[in-house]
Amino acid sequence: MRTLNKEAQSSLTPQKAYQILVEGNQRFVNNLRYNRNLLQQVNETSEGQYPFAIVLSCIDSRTSAELIFDQGLGDIFSARIAGNVLNEDILGSMEFACKVAGSKLIVVLGHTKCGAIKGTCSHVQMGHLTGLLSKVSPAIHAVEKREGASATPENAVELVAIENVRCQLRSILDRSPILEHLYQEGSIGLVGAMYSVESGEVSFLEQHFKQAGKAAA
Repeated sequence: MRTLNKEAQSSLTPQKAYQILVEGNQRFVNNLRYNRNLLQQVNETSEGQYPFAIVLSCIDSRTSAELIFDQGLGDIFSARIAGNVLNEDILGSMEFACKVAGSKLIVVLGHTKCGAIKGTCSHVQMGHLTGLLSKVSPAIHAVEKREGASATPENAVELVAIENVRCQLRSILDRSPILEHLYQEGSIGLVGAMYSVESGEVSFLEQHFKQAGKAAA
């Protein structure tokens, strides 16, 4: 499997970057992962890196983006934080990935059975975790407003996890003029997705690409 270089990265469109992740997860689910020479990739990336995407995911030990999308060294940036929430440092990392390093796609990846989401729904209060989990609150309020009393405790966590992905995805362009400009000119795309810890499958919730002056979702 070829390691990305600058020329290969530059030739990718945001849509193609998205398709690479779709196909990678299909290989992962079917246990058909590419046979990579990781030591060779260490050598090939020693002088530079040209990742095609940045993935914001949870710290959950089951959700390594490189594994579930079947990617190698130098292919993607991986930003991980409990609850896959956005903060200033994550935004800065995304701006670096896309504006400086040339990545074509931003992915916000939630997952099923998320402990951070469950903790937020249960109103956990504990040190610095309290402030972190508060960033999920808008998703909880949105689900409560939409579902009302019909949401059971069991499915509420999954509904909030999905809504949280959508909330964080919307916040990216709202909070970063740099990324908003890159999106408007068609240089990057944004994708929201959910990973199933039961099956290993990624479900893509929404995709946003700018084409011919119009946003396609």
